[in-house]
Amino acid sequence: MKTGRLNYVETNAAAITALAAVKKHVTSIDKKFQALIELRISQINGCAYCVDLHTRQARAAGETQQRLDCLVVWEECPFFDSRERAALAWAEAVTHVSETNAPDALYDALAAHFSEAEIVDLTLIISLMNAWNRLAVSFRHLPEPRG
Repeated sequence: MKTGRLNYVETNAAAITALAAVKKHVTSIDKKFQALIELRISQINGCAYCVDLHTRQARAAGETQQRLDCLVVWEECPFFDSRERAALAWAEAVTHVSETNAPDALYDALAAHFSEAEIVDLTLIISLMNAWNRLAVSFRHLPEPRG
């Protein structure tokens, strides 16, 4: 792991392993969509390592390059359906929860497209991604250059 500060994974491997283990219990959201949500959150938080990682994961899961290119402006593009838009809006609101307080209107839009289990899993994905971003940004965890 390339980092500009300390190696948080080695310093507290047990906690990092426990945090990573939560993801195996998040099963109702498909991997392609999960990578897209994680990418958007990482863009908001300015996490270079996670932007690199989740862009690669989304591509590997079959996401198109055009949708990845336009994710930062998803509200302006026709490439995202109403279900995806509800989830992306929720992801942004939860990421900025201190400012947004996760508004009822966004929750209601989410509930129109997702089951209760999916809403919980989506919110866990968002919460975990924010935790990972905060670790990576705080300790300057950067992606390795690819050839």
